[in-house]
Amino acid sequence: MSSYILGFQEIDKTKLAMVGGKGANLGELARIEGINVPEGFCITTEAFKNVVGKHSSIHVLLDHLSLLKMEDRGRIGELSRKIREVIEGIAIPQELIEEMTHCLSRLDRKNAYAVRSSATAEDLPTASFAGQQDTFLNIIGRDAILKHISKCWASLFTERAIIYRLQNGFDHRHVHLSVVVQKMVFPQVAGILFTADPVTSNRKMVSIDASFGLGEALVSGLVNADVYKVYQGKVIDKKISSKKLAIYALKHGGTKEHEIEPEAQNRQALTDEQIVQLEHLGRKIEQHFGHPQDIEWCWVDDTFHIVQSRPITTLFPIPEANDQDNHVYVSVGHQQMMTDAMKPLGLSFFLLTTPAPMRKAGGRLFVDISRHLAAPGSRKMVIEGLGKSDPLIKDALIAITERDFIKLLPGDNQAPGPSNQPIPSANFHAKIDNDPAFVPDSIQRNQAAIEVLKQNIRMKSGSELFDFILEDIQQLRKILFDPQSLAVITTAMDATSWINERMQEWLGEKNAADTLSQSVPNNVTSEMGLALLDVADVIRPHRKVIDYLQQVKDDNFLDELNKFEGERETQKAIYDFLSKYGMRCSGEIDITKTRWSEKPSTLIPMILSNIKNHEPHAGQRKFKQGLQEALKKEQELLDRLKQLPEGEQKARETKRVIDLIRNFIGYREYPKYCMVNRYFIYKQALLKEVEHLVQANLTHQKEDIYYLNFEELREVVCTRKLDDQIISKRKNEYKLYERLTPPRVITSDGEIITGQYKRENLPSGAIVGLAVSSGVREGRARVILNMEDAELEDGDILVTTFTDPSWTPLFVSIAGLVTEVGGLMTHGAVIAREYGLPAVVGVENATRLIKDGQRIRVNGTDGYVVFL
Repeated sequence: MSSYILGFQEIDKTKLAMVGGKGANLGELARIEGINVPEGFCITTEAFKNVVGKHSSIHVLLDHLSLLKMEDRGRIGELSRKIREVIEGIAIPQELIEEMTHCLSRLDRKNAYAVRSSATAEDLPTASFAGQQDTFLNIIGRDAILKHISKCWASLFTERAIIYRLQNGFDHRHVHLSVVVQKMVFPQVAGILFTADPVTSNRKMVSIDASFGLGEALVSGLVNADVYKVYQGKVIDKKISSKKLAIYALKHGGTKEHEIEPEAQNRQALTDEQIVQLEHLGRKIEQHFGHPQDIEWCWVDDTFHIVQSRPITTLFPIPEANDQDNHVYVSVGHQQMMTDAMKPLGLSFFLLTTPAPMRKAGGRLFVDISRHLAAPGSRKMVIEGLGKSDPLIKDALIAITERDFIKLLPGDNQAPGPSNQPIPSANFHAKIDNDPAFVPDSIQRNQAAIEVLKQNIRMKSGSELFDFILEDIQQLRKILFDPQSLAVITTAMDATSWINERMQEWLGEKNAADTLSQSVPNNVTSEMGLALLDVADVIRPHRKVIDYLQQVKDDNFLDELNKFEGERETQKAIYDFLSKYGMRCSGEIDITKTRWSEKPSTLIPMILSNIKNHEPHAGQRKFKQGLQEALKKEQELLDRLKQLPEGEQKARETKRVIDLIRNFIGYREYPKYCMVNRYFIYKQALLKEVEHLVQANLTHQKEDIYYLNFEELREVVCTRKLDDQIISKRKNEYKLYERLTPPRVITSDGEIITGQYKRENLPSGAIVGLAVSSGVREGRARVILNMEDAELEDGDILVTTFTDPSWTPLFVSIAGLVTEVGGLMTHGAVIAREYGLPAVVGVENATRLIKDGQRIRVNGTDGYVVFL
């Protein structure tokens, strides 16, 4: 074996560091029986390190490059050009020239070669650097090949490669380049094969792109390709494109675009027989690598040649099932308004808390609803129930049932006909009596239990602490799934629907319940938003405190306040707020997320915003105003109803239902508050326990335990042994999961089913969503992905991916809300109605379609957003 060159037959995946992703994959492909790979060799990364890495001026330029961020486009371009000029000017050592001459003479030096870059950060299961470095085709002769090796090395520093590394967190110094030199084949047809459908992610569907000539025309987007879909050995769909151009090799090197004769342009590039043969090869390669592949292939003289295979890195993982049956999974994050990836300990606690049949995938949780879809009695109920919350989920589930993906079990499968349709009732049947004391009594009882928990958990340690937490989680489950509490919440939701339907039917009034739900009592989340306005009131008179807070960077700021007048009032106001709400934070259902009590500086921008945007006593005024609007709306509806036939009876029933809404709807937010409260108490106790591990040097940082599940953490605490490799592996997985977007609905084939809104008569250019809180407002869009970055002016419209309760303090300053995730009864919708904010949720890609600073109109009555 030489020091600088390895033949494909000497390479496997263990040589990744020497030959990069592309080279390692070619070595693996060459080992698969029945797969033809054109011969070739790799110039190893050792050559790159010795030739390029030892050049002093490169190091100086890399030092400059390491200081840049993605925004510094001009400077990146300038450094990119300088680095490439230096690399292309470095002389290639004689030793490498001799080795390569020897290899070429063995393969035939008169042959044409493809010279391709292969980076060590390329074509890995977690990142595809496809197209980031350069490829040169039909290179003939030793000197030409040597020149193009230098060009490949230099292509590691093109602008796009530098920016891609910045986006994905790769260090420029730690990425090295190998160069693949491979015999050219001159295909009649070439293209790409995906062993999982790149559009739907279905792992059982192979998708093939095919075009005439070299595959480069297709890869570079120069030509339209035929697209064939193959499902388990059968061609099920073909899109034959008009192929006007092809790229062919020139006799003395290089390539040329060539126009295809008109009569051949619309010919199918591969026959059906060839398509099925290619699918079979694709599956063989996928089986070898153990992961869906993106494969470059050529059809040459009646044989398929494979010139590259790389993992498809954009697929969302499939929730794990223990059988071969068809399953349908629905995202928990879309119901919980938290679609970010969760760490293993966070997933573990949520799974301990819920009785639902959940599965993990990509750092998220999914509910398996296959059993409900299979039973005739529950199919309609589950589709309607989920559809109420999110119409896109409903539409996706209808598409799946129409396809018969989940077979209905035998049973009463009769669809409701005219005779057995439920008749809308003029009377409302509540699931629980209207007892105004139930909600405050229940909250008081649970808060008392939380105080007892705080005392009792202090005495526990070691394995006893874990047993104690498991026991207390059973108490938490009783609270979350208490039949009476659930009856209160469902009664409030049903009452809301009843009011909206009846007022529309009787009075032509749309979404009347939105106004009636403003400023209800006992809503712990909306009270929190108003409480932070009260904190601003305390600080507002103290100018020096405000100036100090504008400079604050760390979380010990409360201790530093003693230099200023007003420090005692400020400290007390913030500590009082934290004692009631400090367990909250963005993404709070994940126990590992940093709470406000752990990082109180998170609150400062919101407090300063409240001081700037509001007059004193704004919290009280806001609540009073909402209450007056609700009472006024109630009176107006009752007066109008009395004018109708049977008006007195309709008004009486409506008044009864409005009272149910106002007494019960606020409780919708409490169970989650109760859960998050307990989670924070568990977390503090566990972190105290982990202090011992840090002191014993078993782990460098407490946060490492977040990458273990509950039982693994118990094991570590009891045995005092921690496997660093597990932590490291899971940190890398989590980084990958963070970049993935979870689907609302996914099947056991990995297929992502996307629903559509069925809506007509929308203004031109409108983007559509679900109307959850009435009203129409115009304002400046503020696209905010991280709550801590929120700088809002009064009257702004908040546009974000999701809002959980921690976002509520921002709601007091905004004029409207647009989110990508959400439903009628998810957090953002409930609070928007209570604050009287127009809101549209479930707007697909809102944070990409709407630009920060754009003026938009939010129509929360009809569910759409228009650009002004």
